[in-house]
Amino acid sequence: MTTTLWRHHILPFSLLPGLLAIATLTGDYYLHRLDLVWVGRYLGILGTFLILLSFIYSLRKRKYISVGKPKTLLAFHEASAWLGSLFVLIHAGIHFNAILPWLATVAMGVNVISGLVGKWLLGISRRHVQAERDSLKGHGLSIAEVEQALFWDAKTLAVLAQWRKVHIPIFSVFVVLALGHILSIFLFWAWS
Repeated sequence: MTTTLWRHHILPFSLLPGLLAIATLTGDYYLHRLDLVWVGRYLGILGTFLILLSFIYSLRKRKYISVGKPKTLLAFHEASAWLGSLFVLIHAGIHFNAILPWLATVAMGVNVISGLVGKWLLGISRRHVQAERDSLKGHGLSIAEVEQALFWDAKTLAVLAQWRKVHIPIFSVFVVLALGHILSIFLFWAWS
């Protein structure tokens, strides 16, 4: 069971942030090695655009738009937010020029991690409760007995399903800090 838990849940969860970190370090390394550091500035713009595109899923989920299948848009949300975050992290690089960009970067990182945790914990919990429900039904328990036996698991699942109430405020902090960074760039950019 431990091997299965590790292989099916912990390893995939660890791979995505780990891959993001490795890709960030590799991208930043090669930009410096090839004397293309200036490209990083524009990767920030591209990354921000991809993160903004990921909101199509949120708009669909909240019924502001009706185009697209929610499952497809969720996959697009996850991929474009991850890739956009990668570009923004390469943009941030290892440069410690100002606090505001770094606060925005940290908030973005926490937001990415909270999204992954929410997705994984909620998915694992749903599968666990469903497996338990199926097992108890298989042992001949009535629906009422099954629901009573799974009462605390179902309550825990209901609480975990509320993870977006944490994810969205973290995202809001990221947006405010990122907008502050973007506005400061426009104010202090050497336009000539």
